[in-house]
Amino acid sequence: MASPKAQTANDGFFERAFQLKAHGTDVKTELLAGVTTFMTMAYIIIVNPSILGVTGMDAGAVMVATILGSVVGTLLMALLANYPFALAPGMGLNAFFAYTVVLGMGISWQVALAAVFIDGVIFLILSILPVRKRIVNDIPMTLKLAVSVGIGLFIAFIGLQSAGVIVENPATLVGLGSITSPNVLLFVFGLVVMGILIAYNIKGSLLLGILITTVVSMLFGLSPRPMGIADIVGSPPSLAPTFMQMDFRGVFDIGLIAVIFTFTFVDMFDTVGTLVGVSTKAGFLDEKGELPKADQALLADAIATIAGAIFGTSTVTTYVESASGVADGGRTGLTAVTVAVLFLLSLFFAPLVRLIPAAATAPALVIVGIYMMEPVIKINFTDFTEAIPAFLTIAMMPFAYSIAEGLVWGILGYVFIKLFAGRAKEISATMWVLAVLFIIRFIA
Repeated sequence: MASPKAQTANDGFFERAFQLKAHGTDVKTELLAGVTTFMTMAYIIIVNPSILGVTGMDAGAVMVATILGSVVGTLLMALLANYPFALAPGMGLNAFFAYTVVLGMGISWQVALAAVFIDGVIFLILSILPVRKRIVNDIPMTLKLAVSVGIGLFIAFIGLQSAGVIVENPATLVGLGSITSPNVLLFVFGLVVMGILIAYNIKGSLLLGILITTVVSMLFGLSPRPMGIADIVGSPPSLAPTFMQMDFRGVFDIGLIAVIFTFTFVDMFDTVGTLVGVSTKAGFLDEKGELPKADQALLADAIATIAGAIFGTSTVTTYVESASGVADGGRTGLTAVTVAVLFLLSLFFAPLVRLIPAAATAPALVIVGIYMMEPVIKINFTDFTEAIPAFLTIAMMPFAYSIAEGLVWGILGYVFIKLFAGRAKEISATMWVLAVLFIIRFIA
């Protein structure tokens, strides 16, 4: 155990590096928040290789690429922007990579990686110019509030799905799963435990809830227990099968240009939506409703995508699960550094990470969803030129299963309704440009 003097020295270092007091936080809170964020997004270590593996990519190498891409992106976010946001290969984008580009279009995964790399370079240029920063800051406050609420519903929906509470239904698209199934009961248990811990203002309540639920799951045989050292620690697989395997031949064919555009479009607005939504809830926006250091945050995101392609994974982006750490009090880059360190350690502890059941992390996602919905009370629902775009943003994120699409519908709704209501002066130049681009995307 560290001496009080050593502890003070450590606190001083972290204070100088991350300005903890100015952000109303401390080392313990930041570390716990980082662990919580990692626990809620650690599933990507397992899920990403399983998705990209259908393309013929080596699953072990993809796992290592997933971890390294996450480490690079999250560290950059911490060091450049001092934000508690974590990055990893994006869900949805990995499915687009595997099922649409590679399997659907018959393009090799090596060429698809080259498309991701070019996407990252485009992002880098746009971040330096800084086009992306202006997009973040010029989104109206109504939509910024709505993005936070929409992300909340989206996160909660993901959590309910992963626990089996919400399942696929051929007649109604989705339906209620079996409430008496062991996984659903485990989810309910975890949700109650986390709710009680939060009610008593217990620090790290989400993390504690995940750990307690995991232990209960093991005790009742719902998830495997570690039976030996091999179930805890293992050597990381080789990165060689995917490292620097990008193939740029034919990447500028008409079909590939469309692929690059799609990667760029979805990644941009997923990132913008996540940054705006989580930042709104965390209180990072200034008095003008703008995000300080937005350019640094977006730069970190762009470089992470380039690094991910080099390692051998699909687009790396800012993760909405970062909201779980924010909910646990994370306010600075120290939270992100903690996430990055845990990702790096997971190279050797991947067997242990696999033991955490989805039903244990799902309640945390639902709690975070509730937390993210609070800004809904600030939306002016008496003004329908504000209410309708806000509703479209909120509703389309879970319904379309995309943060980006929710933002697209919200922006289009805002521009058209303001225009035809005779309030075109309230529409910024950036919003006009985005609306035109979105319309072209839909009709092209």
